[in-house]
Amino acid sequence: MRSALEPAESRPGDRRFSAAVAAVTSAFGDPTRREIYLHVRSHPGATASEVAAAFSLHPNVARHHLDRLASGGYLEVSLERSPTAGAGRPSKRYRPAGVPGTELNLDLLTQRDDLLVMLLTQALELLGPAEAERMAERVGEEFGRRLAERMEPGEGQRSLRGAMHAIADALTAHGFAAHAEDRGKSTAVVAEHCPFGDAATAHPVICAVDRGMVRGLLAGLCGVSADEPIPVVLSSRARGDDTCAALV
Repeated sequence: MRSALEPAESRPGDRRFSAAVAAVTSAFGDPTRREIYLHVRSHPGATASEVAAAFSLHPNVARHHLDRLASGGYLEVSLERSPTAGAGRPSKRYRPAGVPGTELNLDLLTQRDDLLVMLLTQALELLGPAEAERMAERVGEEFGRRLAERMEPGEGQRSLRGAMHAIADALTAHGFAAHAEDRGKSTAVVAEHCPFGDAATAHPVICAVDRGMVRGLLAGLCGVSADEPIPVVLSSRARGDDTCAALV
């Protein structure tokens, strides 16, 4: 019988809820950022300069808020040249993520589909640990690169440290409740919650998805080709470590 005094964070349902709250708070906890998101919903294709003018902000401040929303998956970014502009560099334009006309999905993928988890578990058992880990990392890296392309289309100008902080926002939006920690010359992304739940505990090879996602996001945000993998050191509670973290 579960104790009534058991901390809420130790209950699976509460951990999922906390991860969802962390994701929403990270993106919309700032009132200016909420207003900017609503502005972009009303003016899809807005640039950072246009948002800055609408809210009387410095363009760098507006860009910071827009990039945080893009990192969380709430805005999509494209590079477009204005018809009236010359041959200069295309502008980054921001649009609400998802299908036009749909409402923001606030469950943030934290509710697992038990049937899919069962299917994944059986597939991992059939593959064997070595091949399963390779597959998990490959899938995670491909997914991470796609996320990065939505955040920074056609660009690769973030520093390694800046990219890790953006990755923490992106992982938080996908249910990891993550944050970045600068550790001297290295930076770690620490996840407080695992959206894979008991499946990762039973099959720690799933943690390779996390390593692949971080590597793919880093490659996309820093402009690294697929032939130049970035070394990522992963720790995992499912494998007996104290924390779930990715260190570069």
